[in-house]
Amino acid sequence: MSVDLDRTRSIWRQVAAIVAARIADGTYPARSKLPSVVELSAEFSIASSTVQKVYKKLQDDGLARGEVGIGTFVADEPPMEG
Repeated sequence: MSVDLDRTRSIWRQVAAIVAARIADGTYPARSKLPSVVELSAEFSIASSTVQKVYKKLQDDGLARGEVGIGTFVADEPPMEG
């Protein structure tokens, strides 16, 4: 799947919004493992450091949790919007 990003806006914020939307719509269900940094980097043609910012934002927002040496997972129960 190829996604066109607006290169005049913050790339990591756009990717974070896309991944958050995928969590919200069930593409990435609760407790499922999110794509690896390498996989997401390849999907969006972005640097791995950019993906790390995306995952940090998702964790700060309570949508994901990181497990050192294992990966990043969707939170058990992502917060409700509203």
